[in-house]
Amino acid sequence: MDYDVLDLQKKLSKIMSAKRLYHSLGVQGMSLALAIRYGYDMDKANLAGLLHDCAKDLEDEELIKECNTYNLPVSPVETRNGFLLHGKLGAYYAQHKYGVDDSEIISSIYWHTTGRPDMTLLEKIVFVADYIEPNRSVKRIPELNTIRAIAFADLDKAVTEILKNTLLYLEKQGQEIDNLTVVAYDYYRNR
Repeated sequence: MDYDVLDLQKKLSKIMSAKRLYHSLGVQGMSLALAIRYGYDMDKANLAGLLHDCAKDLEDEELIKECNTYNLPVSPVETRNGFLLHGKLGAYYAQHKYGVDDSEIISSIYWHTTGRPDMTLLEKIVFVADYIEPNRSVKRIPELNTIRAIAFADLDKAVTEILKNTLLYLEKQGQEIDNLTVVAYDYYRNR
């Protein structure tokens, strides 16, 4: 695997807002740290973390349109909440726009938003890194520092806590919940 990460960072800086790029760089760094902790391929984690939100800056309508253009499945929940599609479309972009041919990296980008039962190590790394990256605010997520500590002790427990917090937050906000997140939470909670 030989990707020019600096070149990809430059490309992303042209299409992402400064805030999104800053977040992506944070996830890239945290993915690398978690890969080191759990003995995973650092290059793959580095690349997956960088590219995880490569489709996030699109508006909901554009995400739906792009998914339809590329024949990516769009569920009724995703139609009503287009932002959920940025993982699917980001996986497609990683493969077709940025030349990533590694199925583990593609899958980690695809699932980083909702999670799924029985995630691979890289999927868990990117999922957790996205939540705990250094630019996230403890003001918005009071349990963040606890989850950060858990992430370096027990990755599955961190996944469980993140899924639980996400579901509680969405419920509190009165937002629609994607059933994939519920199924993922049930899987990890019952392990």
